[in-house]
Amino acid sequence: MITDKDIKEKWFSFFNDHGFVRIDSSSIVPENDATVLFTTAGMHPLVPYLLGAKHPAGNRICDVQRCIRTNDIDSVGDAWHLTCFEMLGNWFLGDCPKEEMIALSYEFLTNPKYLGLNKDQLATTVFEGDETAPKDEVAHDAWKKCGIKEVFYQNKDENWWALGGGVGPCGPDSEMFLDTGKPKCCESCSPACDCGKYVEIWNDVFMQYKVDIAGEQAKLLERPNIDTGLGLERVVAILNGAKSVYDTGIFKKVIDFIREHAEIKYEDNESATRSYRIITDHLRASVFVLGDKHGVVPSNVGQGYILRRFIRRAVNHARNIKLDTKYFSDIVDIFVDKHGEDYSDIQNNREFIKTELVKEVEKFSKALEDGHKEFEKVISGIEKHKQFAAQNGEVVENIISGKAAFRLFDTFGFPFEITRELALERGYTVDEEGYKKAFEEHQEKSRTASAGAFKGGLADSSYESTKLHTATHLMQAGLQKYVSADIRQKGSNITPERLRFDFNCDHKLTPEELKNVEDFVNDAIKAEIPVTVETLTVEQAKASGALGVFDSKYGDKVTVYTIGNLSKEICGGPHAKNTKELHHFKIIKEESSSSGIRRIKAVLD
Repeated sequence: MITDKDIKEKWFSFFNDHGFVRIDSSSIVPENDATVLFTTAGMHPLVPYLLGAKHPAGNRICDVQRCIRTNDIDSVGDAWHLTCFEMLGNWFLGDCPKEEMIALSYEFLTNPKYLGLNKDQLATTVFEGDETAPKDEVAHDAWKKCGIKEVFYQNKDENWWALGGGVGPCGPDSEMFLDTGKPKCCESCSPACDCGKYVEIWNDVFMQYKVDIAGEQAKLLERPNIDTGLGLERVVAILNGAKSVYDTGIFKKVIDFIREHAEIKYEDNESATRSYRIITDHLRASVFVLGDKHGVVPSNVGQGYILRRFIRRAVNHARNIKLDTKYFSDIVDIFVDKHGEDYSDIQNNREFIKTELVKEVEKFSKALEDGHKEFEKVISGIEKHKQFAAQNGEVVENIISGKAAFRLFDTFGFPFEITRELALERGYTVDEEGYKKAFEEHQEKSRTASAGAFKGGLADSSYESTKLHTATHLMQAGLQKYVSADIRQKGSNITPERLRFDFNCDHKLTPEELKNVEDFVNDAIKAEIPVTVETLTVEQAKASGALGVFDSKYGDKVTVYTIGNLSKEICGGPHAKNTKELHHFKIIKEESSSSGIRRIKAVLD
């Protein structure tokens, strides 16, 4: 059997031989980025370099990045979808040799020394062209030259990458698919179908254009880039001829462990199979999030909310297959033993992961009890309404409204699946469409209120956000001077309107401390201090006193931003050129974020 470790070794061997420098995986929680809650793709941590900053490791780099992506969470449980995955990636920064990248992709996919896939089982897609940019004939011809028979032209929805809002760097992409051998669903069957004939395995994004005004024709970038991403788990499954990602490696080990301890078995029915897979995926995702250096814990907002959802869904599906949740700790150990080798923070936080997971499981058990009580109130209300209606000759059907079902979920954490199951036991049905509508309305409100526009992994890099990023560095320096020298960033979220900064601290900041920090930043602004940037070796950065995390290096060199004698930090940027650009700094709120972690919100006005 080919393992994920085998694939990683092949990946780095291949790209090292072609002049690419290996860099380490970044945290799964992005820093200084308000656009997403988690690192969703390999390109995400490289935003500053894709936008023009010079990478310390050079113009050709590669890595394996741990990712969390929740847009397909409802699809988890099928053969291929995961919320937590590892993505193989490589980048050309500052040039765009499209034909070279396509040739490299083809070689890695088909050469027996690497993946050894049959070229006749591969299909690719390229951009068909529109008013924004022309047809990508270069990519089409490059694939044909390699010997790929099926190269599909597809529209912007399928084969175009752009920032949210359609303004900024953008370009066509070329996706690679494995033809599973299933018959075509129709004459026009293509990789854009959902029939299952084609499974995506790799994507080359050619960032060769920019759009200055939404809807206008794209212009060629002076400094184009290429970003690629290949899903590790899918590749392992494909190379081993597995029917799903859950039938390989670490997933299969967990599935087999659950099978030993659950009353309902994996193969018993489709519902059981789905529950096994959801428990496996969600507990793995929980291990990655809880084990991250940023110390995320279950909560009602942000990353903590998603983490809570992972754990609670796992508990719910454990109930479906009659698995005692006491075995969750054993499953955590399986994942930590596996991934701790590559990600030391997971290994170092093993006991923290277990403790926080058990606490949330116990808390949700109480929520399940409360949900059952509220469910009974819903039924009682319907029954009373039926009696009243009967007196007037009206008939009320045994239906729980979608809004009521969503309230059970949103307010009491009571999963829809349990509501539906209990309803059937009582002779009721649930308005599932109404529930979905209420859920979608909630999601839309959440998206509007939180992350901002994000597509494809790039963060907001507006001038306002850039200034706030620089203000964050100064504020941290002020906190270290006036509160504690041991203060370190534990999380950061920056929008064009404000900054949010989490840091370790054992007390609520006093009004005097807050004023001192605020004055410190404003004094720096008034001093009109230049912000300088330099590339140093890790040892040079350490010797210079630069603040940063040295266990996750960008190759052998790092980028260091310095603000006079006030702040020196390892950072990818971008930043203001001079502190005078910040105008005026104001702290608007200081509060608790979690145990031992405080949070400051501030603005520039």
